[in-house]
Amino acid sequence: MECTDFSEFQETLKNMRRVDDIIINTLNSVIPTDSFNPDAAKACKDLHNQLVEGNRNRKNAITKCINVSAERLKQLREQRDTDQSLKPKNLLRAEQTKLRMLQVELSVEDLVEERSSKVFQERCRRYYKPS
Repeated sequence: MECTDFSEFQETLKNMRRVDDIIINTLNSVIPTDSFNPDAAKACKDLHNQLVEGNRNRKNAITKCINVSAERLKQLREQRDTDQSLKPKNLLRAEQTKLRMLQVELSVEDLVEERSSKVFQERCRRYYKPS
């Protein structure tokens, strides 16, 4: 995942959050009803594994980009100290903004994880208890 273009990064995160975004529909299709009784424990376990893996991958990607941005910010600060032109200052401001937006994405990820976990627990607690 590329960290240089924030819009592209956000689009990739959006695609990676698809399982979390459609969790209610997914649970409606995998949780058994009285007339139809598939293996709910397996379905809930598989969904839980997807949620955990997706969350881990997204957090790793966001953290990686935060680290890349912080390193770039450090370089730009050093460049600004040696070059007094406007270009390093403008690049520095842009990178600071990008770093703040990446940090916000990490907070959003925590909320997405919390929401998905809550919905999962409400619907799957009878069939599967993660260890």
